[in-house]
Amino acid sequence: MKSKTITRLLTLAATAGILGAATFARADITVKGSDTMVILAQKWAEVYMGAHPGKKIQVTGGGTGTGFAALQNQSTDLCNASRKIKAKEIETCIKAFGKRPTEYKVALDGLSVYVSAGNPVKELTIEQLELIFTGKTRNWQAVGGPDAPITIYSRENSSGTYEFFKEHVLKGKDFAASAQTMPGTAAVLQAVAKDKNGIGYGGAAYGAGAKHLAIKKDDSSPALEPTEDNVVKGVYPIWRHLFIYVNPALDKGDVAAYLNWIRSDDGQKVVKEVGYFPLPEILRQK
Repeated sequence: MKSKTITRLLTLAATAGILGAATFARADITVKGSDTMVILAQKWAEVYMGAHPGKKIQVTGGGTGTGFAALQNQSTDLCNASRKIKAKEIETCIKAFGKRPTEYKVALDGLSVYVSAGNPVKELTIEQLELIFTGKTRNWQAVGGPDAPITIYSRENSSGTYEFFKEHVLKGKDFAASAQTMPGTAAVLQAVAKDKNGIGYGGAAYGAGAKHLAIKKDDSSPALEPTEDNVVKGVYPIWRHLFIYVNPALDKGDVAAYLNWIRSDDGQKVVKEVGYFPLPEILRQK
Protein backbone atom coordinates (compact mmCIF):
# COMPACT_ATOMS: atom_id res chain seq x y z
CA MET A 1 0.00 0.00 0.00
CA LYS A 2 2.81 2.32 0.95
CA SER A 3 4.59 1.51 -2.32
CA LYS A 4 1.44 2.36 -4.32
CA THR A 5 1.05 5.67 -2.47
CA ILE A 6 4.66 6.64 -3.16
CA THR A 7 4.26 5.68 -6.81
CA ARG A 8 1.10 7.78 -7.05
CA LEU A 9 2.81 10.78 -5.43
CA LEU A 10 5.77 10.48 -7.78
CA THR A 11 3.40 10.31 -10.74
CA LEU A 12 1.58 13.43 -9.55
CA ALA A 13 4.89 15.24 -9.00
CA ALA A 14 6.08 14.27 -12.46
CA THR A 15 2.79 15.42 -13.98
CA ALA A 16 3.02 18.72 -12.09
CA GLY A 17 6.58 19.14 -13.34
CA ILE A 18 5.47 18.56 -16.92
CA LEU A 19 2.61 21.04 -16.53
CA GLY A 20 4.96 23.55 -14.90
CA ALA A 21 7.40 23.20 -17.76
CA ALA A 22 4.58 23.61 -20.25
CA THR A 23 3.40 26.74 -18.47
CA PHE A 24 6.92 28.14 -18.46
CA ALA A 25 7.33 27.32 -22.15
CA ARG A 26 4.05 28.94 -23.06
CA ALA A 27 5.65 32.39 -23.48
CA ASP A 28 5.19 33.53 -27.06
CA ILE A 29 8.35 35.64 -26.84
CA THR A 30 11.34 35.37 -24.50
CA VAL A 31 13.59 38.38 -23.85
CA LYS A 32 16.93 38.36 -22.01
CA GLY A 33 19.93 40.63 -21.57
CA SER A 34 20.77 44.15 -20.47
CA ASP A 35 19.98 45.06 -16.86
CA THR A 36 20.01 48.70 -17.95
CA MET A 37 17.10 47.91 -20.27
CA VAL A 38 15.19 45.52 -18.03
CA ILE A 39 12.77 48.13 -16.64
CA LEU A 40 12.06 49.29 -20.19
CA ALA A 41 11.68 45.73 -21.49
CA GLN A 42 9.31 44.84 -18.66
CA LYS A 43 7.18 47.92 -19.32
CA TRP A 44 7.09 47.19 -23.06
CA ALA A 45 5.94 43.65 -22.30
CA GLU A 46 3.32 44.82 -19.82
CA VAL A 47 1.80 47.39 -22.19
CA TYR A 48 1.93 45.06 -25.21
CA MET A 49 0.33 42.14 -23.37
CA GLY A 50 -2.37 44.51 -22.11
CA ALA A 51 -3.20 45.46 -25.68
CA HIS A 52 -2.88 41.87 -26.96
CA PRO A 53 -4.75 39.54 -24.56
CA GLY A 54 -3.46 35.99 -24.69
CA LYS A 55 0.08 36.96 -25.68
CA LYS A 56 2.82 36.20 -23.15
CA ILE A 57 6.25 37.86 -23.09
CA GLN A 58 8.84 36.69 -20.57
CA VAL A 59 11.56 39.22 -19.66
CA THR A 60 14.75 38.58 -17.66
CA GLY A 61 17.95 40.57 -17.17
CA GLY A 62 21.39 39.25 -16.35
CA GLY A 63 23.46 41.68 -18.41
CA THR A 64 24.14 42.25 -22.10
CA GLY A 65 26.82 39.55 -22.22
CA THR A 66 24.41 37.05 -20.70
CA GLY A 67 21.81 38.03 -23.29
CA PHE A 68 24.21 37.43 -26.17
CA ALA A 69 25.14 34.03 -24.71
CA ALA A 70 21.45 33.12 -24.59
CA LEU A 71 20.98 34.32 -28.17
CA GLN A 72 23.92 32.17 -29.26
CA ASN A 73 22.63 29.03 -27.54
CA GLN A 74 19.11 29.79 -28.77
CA SER A 75 17.54 29.96 -25.32
CA THR A 76 16.02 33.41 -25.93
CA ASP A 77 14.16 34.98 -28.84
CA LEU A 78 15.36 38.54 -28.25
CA CYS A 79 18.57 39.87 -26.72
CA ASN A 80 18.49 43.32 -25.11
CA ALA A 81 21.87 45.05 -25.39
CA SER A 82 23.18 48.36 -24.09
CA ARG A 83 26.17 48.11 -26.45
CA LYS A 84 26.79 46.90 -29.98
CA ILE A 85 27.47 43.24 -30.57
CA LYS A 86 31.16 42.26 -30.77
CA ALA A 87 32.79 40.53 -33.75
CA LYS A 88 33.40 37.38 -31.68
CA GLU A 89 29.74 37.28 -30.63
CA ILE A 90 28.65 37.61 -34.26
CA GLU A 91 30.98 34.75 -35.16
CA THR A 92 29.52 32.55 -32.43
CA CYS A 93 25.98 33.31 -33.58
CA ILE A 94 26.85 32.41 -37.17
CA LYS A 95 28.26 29.10 -35.95
CA ALA A 96 25.12 28.49 -33.87
CA PHE A 97 22.37 29.38 -36.33
CA GLY A 98 24.08 30.19 -39.60
CA LYS A 99 23.40 33.92 -39.79
CA ARG A 100 24.45 37.24 -38.32
CA PRO A 101 21.85 38.48 -35.80
CA THR A 102 19.62 41.31 -36.96
CA GLU A 103 20.25 44.51 -35.02
CA TYR A 104 17.45 46.90 -34.11
CA LYS A 105 18.03 50.29 -32.52
CA VAL A 106 15.15 50.69 -30.05
CA ALA A 107 15.93 53.74 -27.87
CA LEU A 108 18.51 56.38 -26.99
CA ASP A 109 20.22 56.80 -23.63
CA GLY A 110 22.36 59.46 -22.04
CA LEU A 111 24.70 57.47 -19.82
CA SER A 112 24.54 59.33 -16.51
CA VAL A 113 27.16 59.82 -13.80
CA TYR A 114 25.70 59.86 -10.28
CA VAL A 115 26.89 61.35 -7.01
CA SER A 116 25.03 61.78 -3.70
CA ALA A 117 22.56 64.63 -3.46
CA GLY A 118 24.78 66.44 -0.93
CA ASN A 119 27.93 66.38 -3.06
CA PRO A 120 28.76 69.98 -4.12
CA VAL A 121 30.41 68.88 -7.38
CA LYS A 122 28.11 69.72 -10.29
CA GLU A 123 30.14 68.89 -13.39
CA LEU A 124 33.12 66.87 -14.57
CA THR A 125 35.04 66.48 -17.83
CA ILE A 126 35.49 63.15 -19.57
CA GLU A 127 39.19 63.29 -18.58
CA GLN A 128 38.30 63.83 -14.92
CA LEU A 129 35.93 60.85 -15.07
CA GLU A 130 38.68 58.72 -16.57
CA LEU A 131 41.10 59.70 -13.79
CA ILE A 132 38.51 59.02 -11.09
CA PHE A 133 37.29 55.66 -12.35
CA THR A 134 40.80 54.37 -13.11
CA GLY A 135 41.89 55.31 -9.58
CA LYS A 136 44.35 58.06 -10.45
CA THR A 137 42.21 60.75 -8.81
CA ARG A 138 41.23 59.53 -5.34
CA ASN A 139 40.03 62.61 -3.46
CA TRP A 140 37.05 64.82 -4.23
CA GLN A 141 39.15 67.91 -3.48
CA ALA A 142 41.02 67.37 -6.77
CA VAL A 143 37.83 68.08 -8.74
CA GLY A 144 36.38 70.90 -6.63
CA GLY A 145 34.72 68.83 -3.92
CA PRO A 146 35.39 68.29 -0.21
CA ASP A 147 38.57 66.80 1.22
CA ALA A 148 37.24 63.24 1.20
CA PRO A 149 38.15 59.94 -0.48
CA ILE A 150 36.18 58.98 -3.59
CA THR A 151 34.26 55.71 -3.47
CA ILE A 152 33.72 54.17 -6.91
CA TYR A 153 30.68 52.04 -7.72
CA SER A 154 30.73 50.12 -10.98
CA ARG A 155 28.88 47.39 -12.85
CA GLU A 156 29.92 43.74 -13.32
CA ASN A 157 31.97 42.97 -16.43
CA SER A 158 29.10 41.12 -18.14
CA SER A 159 27.29 44.47 -18.31
CA GLY A 160 27.08 46.32 -21.61
CA THR A 161 27.06 49.58 -19.67
CA TYR A 162 30.33 48.58 -18.00
CA GLU A 163 31.91 47.88 -21.38
CA PHE A 164 30.53 51.05 -22.98
CA PHE A 165 31.80 53.20 -20.11
CA LYS A 166 35.19 51.49 -20.19
CA GLU A 167 35.55 52.02 -23.94
CA HIS A 168 34.17 55.55 -24.27
CA VAL A 169 35.14 57.14 -20.95
CA LEU A 170 38.16 55.17 -19.71
CA LYS A 171 39.50 54.76 -23.27
CA GLY A 172 39.92 51.03 -22.72
CA LYS A 173 41.78 51.32 -19.41
CA ASP A 174 40.82 49.12 -16.45
CA PHE A 175 38.62 50.35 -13.63
CA ALA A 176 40.35 51.02 -10.33
CA ALA A 177 40.94 47.88 -8.28
CA SER A 178 39.07 49.59 -5.43
CA ALA A 179 35.85 49.94 -7.49
CA GLN A 180 32.91 48.18 -5.86
CA THR A 181 31.06 45.97 -8.34
CA MET A 182 27.29 46.14 -8.14
CA PRO A 183 24.80 43.67 -9.68
CA GLY A 184 22.75 46.26 -11.59
CA THR A 185 22.21 49.95 -12.24
CA ALA A 186 19.58 50.18 -9.50
CA ALA A 187 22.13 48.81 -7.02
CA VAL A 188 24.72 51.38 -8.18
CA LEU A 189 22.24 54.19 -7.70
CA GLN A 190 21.17 52.99 -4.25
CA ALA A 191 24.78 52.71 -3.12
CA VAL A 192 25.68 56.19 -4.36
CA ALA A 193 22.55 57.73 -2.83
CA LYS A 194 23.61 56.41 0.61
CA ASP A 195 27.32 57.25 0.27
CA LYS A 196 28.20 60.95 0.46
CA ASN A 197 31.57 60.19 -1.16
CA GLY A 198 30.27 57.81 -3.81
CA ILE A 199 30.21 58.04 -7.60
CA GLY A 200 28.70 55.67 -10.13
CA TYR A 201 27.18 55.51 -13.60
CA GLY A 202 24.15 54.08 -15.35
CA GLY A 203 21.27 54.63 -17.72
CA ALA A 204 19.28 57.87 -17.69
CA ALA A 205 16.11 56.12 -16.49
CA TYR A 206 17.70 55.35 -13.11
CA GLY A 207 18.34 58.94 -11.97
CA ALA A 208 15.95 59.12 -9.00
CA GLY A 209 17.54 59.13 -5.56
CA ALA A 210 20.89 60.69 -6.46
CA LYS A 211 22.23 63.65 -8.42
CA HIS A 212 23.51 63.30 -11.97
CA LEU A 213 26.42 65.47 -13.01
CA ALA A 214 26.68 67.69 -16.06
CA ILE A 215 29.45 66.33 -18.31
CA LYS A 216 31.97 68.26 -20.41
CA LYS A 217 33.71 66.77 -23.42
CA ASP A 218 36.82 68.78 -22.44
CA ASP A 219 37.78 71.93 -20.51
CA SER A 220 36.66 74.27 -23.30
CA SER A 221 33.28 72.58 -23.89
CA PRO A 222 29.98 73.38 -22.20
CA ALA A 223 28.80 71.20 -19.32
CA LEU A 224 25.74 69.30 -20.55
CA GLU A 225 23.10 67.24 -18.83
CA PRO A 226 21.68 64.01 -20.36
CA THR A 227 18.43 65.66 -21.50
CA GLU A 228 16.41 64.36 -24.43
CA ASP A 229 17.40 67.31 -26.61
CA ASN A 230 21.12 66.92 -25.88
CA VAL A 231 21.02 63.16 -26.43
CA VAL A 232 18.95 63.24 -29.65
CA LYS A 233 21.27 65.91 -31.07
CA GLY A 234 24.28 63.80 -30.08
CA VAL A 235 25.95 66.64 -28.17
CA TYR A 236 25.88 65.00 -24.73
CA PRO A 237 29.35 63.39 -24.49
CA ILE A 238 28.28 59.85 -23.43
CA TRP A 239 25.06 59.15 -25.32
CA ARG A 240 24.38 55.76 -26.89
CA HIS A 241 21.81 53.61 -28.63
CA LEU A 242 20.02 50.76 -26.90
CA PHE A 243 19.54 47.65 -29.05
CA ILE A 244 17.60 44.46 -29.53
CA TYR A 245 19.22 41.57 -31.43
CA VAL A 246 17.35 38.65 -32.95
CA ASN A 247 18.09 35.51 -34.95
CA PRO A 248 16.76 36.42 -38.45
CA ALA A 249 14.99 33.04 -38.65
CA LEU A 250 12.84 34.07 -35.66
CA ASP A 251 12.06 37.55 -36.98
CA LYS A 252 8.54 36.72 -38.11
CA GLY A 253 5.07 36.22 -36.67
CA ASP A 254 4.72 37.27 -33.01
CA VAL A 255 8.39 38.31 -32.72
CA ALA A 256 8.29 40.57 -35.81
CA ALA A 257 4.99 42.09 -34.71
CA TYR A 258 6.42 42.86 -31.27
CA LEU A 259 9.61 44.41 -32.69
CA ASN A 260 7.54 46.57 -35.03
CA TRP A 261 5.38 47.71 -32.13
CA ILE A 262 8.43 48.58 -29.99
CA ARG A 263 9.62 50.96 -32.71
CA SER A 264 6.14 52.38 -33.37
CA ASP A 265 4.78 55.57 -31.77
CA ASP A 266 3.12 53.49 -29.04
CA GLY A 267 6.31 51.59 -28.21
CA GLN A 268 8.42 54.73 -28.25
CA LYS A 269 5.93 56.46 -25.95
CA VAL A 270 6.83 53.78 -23.39
CA VAL A 271 10.53 54.58 -23.87
CA LYS A 272 9.88 58.17 -22.81
CA GLU A 273 7.63 57.19 -19.91
CA VAL A 274 10.34 54.93 -18.48
CA GLY A 275 12.99 57.66 -18.70
CA TYR A 276 14.97 56.90 -21.86
CA PHE A 277 14.64 58.80 -25.11
CA PRO A 278 12.62 57.84 -28.22
CA LEU A 279 14.35 57.15 -31.51
CA PRO A 280 14.15 59.83 -34.19
CA GLU A 281 11.69 58.75 -36.91
CA ILE A 282 14.45 58.04 -39.43
CA LEU A 283 15.96 55.35 -37.17
CA ARG A 284 12.68 53.45 -36.74
CA GLN A 285 12.62 52.16 -40.29
CA LYS A 286 14.99 49.21 -39.69
